[in-house]
Amino acid sequence: MDVLFDHCRQDRIGLPETVFCQGKPLETLTRLMREQAAPGATPLLFTRLFPDVFAALPADVREAVDYHPLSKTACGGTLPLRERGRVAVVSAGTCDGPVAHEAARTLLYLGINHTVYEDSGVAGVWRLAARLEAINAHDVVIVVAGMDAALATVLGGLTPRPVVAVPTSVGYGVAEGGRAALAAMLSSCAPGVCVLNIDNGYGAACAAARIIGGLGG
Repeated sequence: MDVLFDHCRQDRIGLPETVFCQGKPLETLTRLMREQAAPGATPLLFTRLFPDVFAALPADVREAVDYHPLSKTACGGTLPLRERGRVAVVSAGTCDGPVAHEAARTLLYLGINHTVYEDSGVAGVWRLAARLEAINAHDVVIVVAGMDAALATVLGGLTPRPVVAVPTSVGYGVAEGGRAALAAMLSSCAPGVCVLNIDNGYGAACAAARIIGGLGG
C-alpha cells in the first residue's frame, strides 16, 4: 500500500502530518517506521498503534521508535520545543488515561510544554479546586472526561483560558460509548467550550497547538 504524504502541511497550517495506524497493513507501518527512523528523517508521530500491532513489528523497528502503550502512540523524535505556549491536560479519572495521554504525547511531539492533571473529576471536586491555580497558569486547557462529562462545564466556568473538551467512551449503559459525554459537552452552559470527537485526544492537542500558534507576543 502506497502512502501519499502531505509534506507541505507544516508550512500550510503549522501542523505536520501524522500516521493513523488503525487499519493499515503491518508491512506499510513497518516501511513507514523504518523510513522515519532513517538518519535525517523528519520526526513522525504514529497514533492508534495498538500494543498487539506494535508487538508484531520487526524488532529493529520497535527499537527505533519511542512507544507509549497507554496512549497507543509511537515516534522517533520530537519537533523543536516552542518558545511559548503551555497546555494543561486535565482528565476526570484514570480510565480516561488513554485519551489524555494521547493528547499529551501529541503535545510532546509538537514541542509544546504541557502538564497532565489526572483524577480531577467532579465526584471529588476538591481535587480540581486544589489544582485550579496551577491549571490557570497554562495558556490552553484540554479537558478529558467520560460518563456525564461534567468536568468540562465545571472547569469551563472556572478558568479564563480556552477550553478544548474531549468526551471519552468511558461509562456504563446509557453512556453509549461516549455519546452521552459528547452531548453533555456540546450542551454545556459554560460559554466558549470547544468540543472534539469522542476519544480524539490527538485532535484536542492539535486544536491547542493552533490556539498557541495564534497567541501574540
